[in-house]
Parts: sequence; C-alpha cells; structure tokens
Amino acid sequence: MTQTPGAEKPPAQRAPRRGAFVDDYLSYLLARASHVVYKEFDREVRAAGLTSLEWRVLATLSDGDGLTIGDLALEVITQQPTLTKLVLRMEAGGLLERRASADDGRKTLVYESRRGREIVATLLAAAKRHEAMVLASFRPNDVKALKNILHGLIDRFDARRD
Repeated sequence: MTQTPGAEKPPAQRAPRRGAFVDDYLSYLLARASHVVYKEFDREVRAAGLTSLEWRVLATLSDGDGLTIGDLALEVITQQPTLTKLVLRMEAGGLLERRASADDGRKTLVYESRRGREIVATLLAAAKRHEAMVLASFRPNDVKALKNILHGLIDRFDARRD
C-alpha cells in the first residue's frame, strides 16, 4: 500500500515519540491514558444520549447513596457551579432527584431517579466490558497493582483531605 506524501500514518504505524517533557510526566501520562481509554467508551455514552459529565454523575450516584452537590462535584471532577446547572437540567429531564438529607434537613442530596438508574445500568455493564477489553493484555496482578497505585495517589492527594 502506498501512502500519499505528507499523509498521516495510521496509529499502529506511528513511531512512538519520546524525549519530550510530557512523555515522562506523571500527571500528563495519567490524563492521556484516561483520554485514550475513555474516548472509545464515550461512543456508547453518547449513543445513550448522555454527555461524559452526565455519565460520570449517574455512574457516581449508581450505588444509591445520595451526595451533596459539593461532594458530587469533587467525585465527577467538575466545578460546583457547572454541576449545579447540570443537576438542574438532569432533574428536569427526569434523570436525577434532589431530597433533603435524613440526617441534616439543611442539606440537599442528589440521587438518581428511576429513569436515571435504568439508563445507567446498561452503561455500567458496558463500562465493565470495556474495562475488561482494555485490560485483557495485562496480567491480573499488574491490573491489581495499577488500581492500588491509582487509589493510593487519589487518597494521598484528594482535595477533600485539605
């Protein structure tokens, strides 16, 4: 197969770029890995009619425990004002509901609605299949070690610990 001069090589043929600062910078590597792994799954999220942030909200709330807007914003990695607007839209769309906390009536907690649970259930199963496919070439002990390292980083640097 001949290639047009100047045309970009398919990803499998591209020589790995090495030597730039970002090629060995942990924060960049984590972000880049997240991006390349998620972008394929994002097609399923969009096919379900959700944005990536809506997916993160529903997936985070899928355990059934409600969260305050502040805690939810930290979990889904977005600014609180952005999340507040999104929660209002998702509530209007029937995906979420807000209720007063049973422990502290001054607090409002966000929960998935029945419709939100139905939509996210299919995506949670698809996410697990996608994760299995992504990790299939790694040894189980390496997968466990990777997840333990990531949990350790999160625990060490989580903003809620400040």
